[in-house]
Amino acid sequence: MNLLAPDVRANPYPFYAGLRRHAPVSQVDPGGLWAVARYDDVMTVLKNPRLFSSEGIRRTYRPDWIPDYPMADSMLVMDPPRHTRLRSLVSRAFGATVLTRLEPRLRELSHRLIAALPDGQPVDFVEDFSIRVPISALGELVGIPPSLHAQLKHWAEVMTRFTSVGPADLEPQERIRASVAEARHHFEQVLEERRREPRDDLMSDLLSAHVDGEALTQTELMGFMFLLLIGGLETTVHLLSASVLKLQEDPALMARLRAEPELIPRFIDEMLRHSGPVHGIVRLTTDDVELGGAHVPRGERLLLLMASANRDEARFLEPDRFDLERAGSQQLPFGHGAHFCLGAQLARMEARLALEALLARFARLTPGDEPARWNISLVMRGPIWPPLAAHTD
Repeated sequence: MNLLAPDVRANPYPFYAGLRRHAPVSQVDPGGLWAVARYDDVMTVLKNPRLFSSEGIRRTYRPDWIPDYPMADSMLVMDPPRHTRLRSLVSRAFGATVLTRLEPRLRELSHRLIAALPDGQPVDFVEDFSIRVPISALGELVGIPPSLHAQLKHWAEVMTRFTSVGPADLEPQERIRASVAEARHHFEQVLEERRREPRDDLMSDLLSAHVDGEALTQTELMGFMFLLLIGGLETTVHLLSASVLKLQEDPALMARLRAEPELIPRFIDEMLRHSGPVHGIVRLTTDDVELGGAHVPRGERLLLLMASANRDEARFLEPDRFDLERAGSQQLPFGHGAHFCLGAQLARMEARLALEALLARFARLTPGDEPARWNISLVMRGPIWPPLAAHTD
């Protein structure tokens, strides 16, 4: 199976179900990755960083064509104790106060964006809505003015294609190198400005964070900035876009959420399970291992299919059914354990505020002339062109 094949990208869930039934741990294309499809096997990997290493995949972010990619110095590719130290430092700055500080600004922004959408005319919700909420949140977090938000979006879009670029893809390689250089230069400038004149933003908080007398190094700061740029933007964009499509496909659900907006957080949780943006997480085996009935040699890359685990029949009743009443919190939309996503609550808050604004104004959504297309990535999945018309009546 090729996980990047067009028919798989259009609807991967039947293919994931086939893997769970017949080959729960097996090699797939591209590149002979070992796909891990069942919930229990995914949890086994996530709970055992010594045998299934995050740091081991650092080489993935240091190909010959870009040896200085800051993502190779981020928490994403660290194991304890290095990961523990860095996460502790970042958590000092990236805590509950961030959400408290951002919420009123993002609520006002969400309502302003929704008010600007035309009534009854096709709209590119990705460009005019889904991207603008998290990109504004990111700009607020790192103290970058709205005039540069389009540049942030461009850098993130280019760099998210990193995992699908091969050794012979010279043009995409050059675009990624250019975006990395531009983003690095800009973040270095902003960090230097915050050292001289601290402000009420995340960059200033990161510079002042200390644990046991230790602060973040410049390399660690840059790694976190790139992780925040890519992970913090793409996750929420795809979650919001998929949520809008779901509301268009299910008018009764949209009507219920309009009547009972207190159910929006529950809707977001079920969206994260049923159609979540994170589809794959990579780990590297540090020894020969038996997993899901398969023998996986040392030094092999595992692709944990989070979206498959979240629809595992052994864990969820009728997993393919979207159920607003579904109880429990066993889904894995943001990882587990030491690598549970630091920005999970921020993503949920951004989605909640955006959907509250959307549902407060519009009563229904109708499709445009073109069907939705889906991005190409092993890690994230989301619609990139859902032309929908929103109606107030």
